Amino acid sequence: MPHTLAPVRVGSVGLKPTKKVPLKGGRTKTILLEIQQRCFSVSPLAAAAAQVAMSKFDKAPLPYEKLTQNIEIIKKRLGRDLTLSEKVLYSHLDDPKGQEVERGTSYLRLRPDRVAMQDATAQMAMLQFISSGLPRVAVPSTIHCDHLIEAQVGGDKDLARAKDLNKEVYNFLQTAGAKYGVGFWKPGSGIIHQIILENYAFPGLLMIGTDSHTPNGGGLGGLCIGVGGADAVDVMADIPWELKCPKVIGVKLTGKMKGWTSPKDIILKVAGILTVKGGTGAIVEYHGPGVDHISCTGMATICNMGAEIGATTSVFPYNSRMEAYLKSTGRDSIAAAANKYKHLLTPDAKAPYDQLIEIDLSTLEPHVNGPFTPDLANPISKLGAEAKKNDWPLDIRVGLIGSCTNSSYEDMGRCASIVKEALGHGLKSKIPFNVTPGSEQVRATIERDGIAQTLRDFGGTVLANACGPCIGQWDRKDVKKGEKNTIVTSYNRNFTGRNDANPATHCFVTSPELVTALSIAGRLDFNPLADELTGKDGKKFRLSDPFADELPSKGFDPGQDTYEHPPADGSKVKVDVSPSSERLQLLQPFDKWNGKDLEDMTILIKVKGKCTTDHISAAGPWLKYRGHLDNISNNMFITATNAENGELNKVKNQVTGEWGPVPATARAYKAAKVAWCVVGDENYGEGSSREHAALEPRHLGGRAIIVKSFARIHETNLKKQGLLPLTFANAADYDKIKPDDKISLLGLKNLAPGKQVDCEIKHKDGSTERIKLNHSMNEQQISWFRAGSALNRMKEIAAGK
Repeated sequence: MPHTLAPVRVGSVGLKPTKKVPLKGGRTKTILLEIQQRCFSVSPLAAAAAQVAMSKFDKAPLPYEKLTQNIEIIKKRLGRDLTLSEKVLYSHLDDPKGQEVERGTSYLRLRPDRVAMQDATAQMAMLQFISSGLPRVAVPSTIHCDHLIEAQVGGDKDLARAKDLNKEVYNFLQTAGAKYGVGFWKPGSGIIHQIILENYAFPGLLMIGTDSHTPNGGGLGGLCIGVGGADAVDVMADIPWELKCPKVIGVKLTGKMKGWTSPKDIILKVAGILTVKGGTGAIVEYHGPGVDHISCTGMATICNMGAEIGATTSVFPYNSRMEAYLKSTGRDSIAAAANKYKHLLTPDAKAPYDQLIEIDLSTLEPHVNGPFTPDLANPISKLGAEAKKNDWPLDIRVGLIGSCTNSSYEDMGRCASIVKEALGHGLKSKIPFNVTPGSEQVRATIERDGIAQTLRDFGGTVLANACGPCIGQWDRKDVKKGEKNTIVTSYNRNFTGRNDANPATHCFVTSPELVTALSIAGRLDFNPLADELTGKDGKKFRLSDPFADELPSKGFDPGQDTYEHPPADGSKVKVDVSPSSERLQLLQPFDKWNGKDLEDMTILIKVKGKCTTDHISAAGPWLKYRGHLDNISNNMFITATNAENGELNKVKNQVTGEWGPVPATARAYKAAKVAWCVVGDENYGEGSSREHAALEPRHLGGRAIIVKSFARIHETNLKKQGLLPLTFANAADYDKIKPDDKISLLGLKNLAPGKQVDCEIKHKDGSTERIKLNHSMNEQQISWFRAGSALNRMKEIAAGK
């Protein structure tokens, strides 16, 4: 064996392939035995952990011994107790002895254990990986087909239609996975985050995923972080992954939930406290005695929706509820290993938090958050009055349960308990009621146990195991665009137009139990804790508290086998991308910075108010173009509000004076070689991890994005693609900029970490103003700007430049 164990990341495939045998996929039994024998020389406990694979699909062993060694180094250096998130994060440092570690300041270089990609983002991630020229991924990685299935009539028919419509994309992802060593979960498998929870997540895991709700895995004690595709390429290429050292927000839970209160209400309450940007730059770490009263899948629900407060990720400490879930999903050996490493998987007694929130679960009231933003928290007792005061439509048009956030066996069972009682009184849902199972395993199990049929008897439609309406993949027919209406969902996100592309739809996010109760009543001002319903016999009754088994007593039914393992040698697999394809397009490198200041840039659009990644790069019908950068760029900023006129997708071409769509105007500037920038508001880029929101401006000639503040993932994505993400040193300077101004960024040759950028604003009357702009780029990120993108820089390094 040509390498010593010292530089190897136990639990990954960090060894470089030799000429004789590639380690990823093509490992031989002999090599694995050598690795295990070396681990025995460390300690018997290490050997036991090394013999336990991270999943039944991977041969890579659990990394607990290596993580323990690393964290002991860090503890000695810092000389204090550590939070759980610090233990997991710092134990994955590439250089625990030399890495600077300071919350909110340092840039950490990390070695994640695995990568996960959903099909919409995997297209661009794999296209970038292909353009890197590397032969095979270096860490266990998977692709999950969940985003491209549109909800129309029901699971089977919708899935069949999606397979036909997306055949070209699925074939690309399947063959790319086979060629480069990436596991492939076929359409119908389920939503990426549920598949991860059921098969790959484990306590102490560090994983990155190309979806903003990757933190779902924190319900099983892992640090699972949403990123853009370029970050995934770094990890798959065996390059240390960079993350600004997060602060840690502690949420101490006491008491025990009762009645209608569910885990969803914890994160709905936290969202109301922290707002959509309150978690930015921080990990939210739950702890306290109340944790033990929450199921593992309930903890996953809470972590999942932590994306809505801007948090880097969220996590729970390892406990008996996680152990039970691991055993129920066939991972007894991982549970046994985790039990031996609890010191690594729980916080120290005196762990310091940057902020502490305390919630008494015994007094926590069910919440319904919205509309239009997930942090507008409404306790159920006050929802009706708030709706009337704000003129929110009281009649609910559709109820939707499931999604990656709330589709566990427990969730479905609690809803079924409500439904059975309603059916006993002769009542069904007053409105269309859609059910999205999170995975094939959950679907098969609720079918076997009669839960799915109970929901159908209620009037429910069981959709495909996919994201569906949660991400805008919903062929909704019951309202016209612009028609004001209300829907209630158990999803995580409710931005304007998010679910059905109708900006007048008022979406409220709540627990699946409350969605079910509100669907029986059909009105937003119904409170199941206090209000009565009238049965078919005319008698009044009040719904009982929902209840269900946490895990199926008969065990999970795995359903259909939908996983395809990559071959040991994929070098001969052919990956086709047709030059005439409308859905897939090989990438061309972005241009390199010319070494000059960016002078007299035109402002493409000055955005007013909330500007999420949905506003920058809409989803829904545009998902089909996620693998074709030029085509999907036609959706750029089409739902962002132009500060100049208050309208959507209507900006003035500052060269011709004509008004037109934002993408067309950007294309005109690009053709005329006019450099442009964008000016934005607070928490710019909130929401999804979609890097298309950074790729599209770069592709169409954008050079800089200047805003009051950024959401974490989007700011990183901009850096990766060679755009300058800048923030006003004085937020009030946003008001100084007029849409017809010219913007110059000066002194860029001296761009350096922590050094402000000089910005000159030239008004139409010839007058000028100077302001200061901040940035958060380190030396490496500045090199991405100079090279034109992180991918360009990767190629430069490979070429020895």
